[in-house]
Amino acid sequence: MFKRMQEDVQSVFARDPAARNALEIIFTYPGLHAIWWHRVAHWCWRHRLRLLARLIANISRWLTGIEIHPGAKIGRRFFIDHGMGVVIGETAEIGDDCTIYHGVTLGGTSWKAGKRHPTLGNNVVIGAGAKVLGPITIADGARIGSNAVVLKDVPEGATVVGIPGRIVQRTREVDPTRARLAQRLGFDAYGVARDMPDPVAHAIDCMLDHIQALDKKLTTLSESVKSLGGEVDESDLPNLSGCNLEPAIDESPTAEQPAPRDNDGKP
Repeated sequence: MFKRMQEDVQSVFARDPAARNALEIIFTYPGLHAIWWHRVAHWCWRHRLRLLARLIANISRWLTGIEIHPGAKIGRRFFIDHGMGVVIGETAEIGDDCTIYHGVTLGGTSWKAGKRHPTLGNNVVIGAGAKVLGPITIADGARIGSNAVVLKDVPEGATVVGIPGRIVQRTREVDPTRARLAQRLGFDAYGVARDMPDPVAHAIDCMLDHIQALDKKLTTLSESVKSLGGEVDESDLPNLSGCNLEPAIDESPTAEQPAPRDNDGKP
């Protein structure tokens, strides 16, 4: 038991740069307290002491703001950062070395008995406010971005963002350099990385590339028609001269700059 508690404390050091010393972690981290309370409640649940297990879980929720059903299965070195508003359902299963942030819900989408909640593999990161719903599987190394809503299985090493959740990045081959860096850092904060692509910007970039390719082909086609003696009516083409973006403030050296004013508005 004490070895598991020591692992929990060390996992906080590895994933939270704000952690200063062991005593601070032990006495001031509600995510750690919720996990320790859950282990007691889960032991009672497995030994058919269901009412006592629910009472312990309810006390833990009052004290920490984190609701974990005593039936949930949680692996080693699980870290809940900040923690307020986290909800983990009865049939949820969480692997080793996972990290979740405040406002995360591992919930169900059915009232039927049986498996209703998600299964998380190892080294999964779920960002703040994300909702992972239903009996789905989040494979090893997956990352769920903040406020994402995930309703389908997520493959290994994938990054999911948006509502509904969409895969924006998938690691097929592990770069040894990035693997060593990830091992040293231990996690990606809030389920995002610095080089994470923006799906909206990517879609716009693809549209612009397509438009430019079409424009080039039309220009080539028009020149070919003219070279063969044909005529191309360009009167209906829009004027694009005003489509360039201009700065709101003229920053040229000759521009007249307003005189500075004091707090009363006087020059």
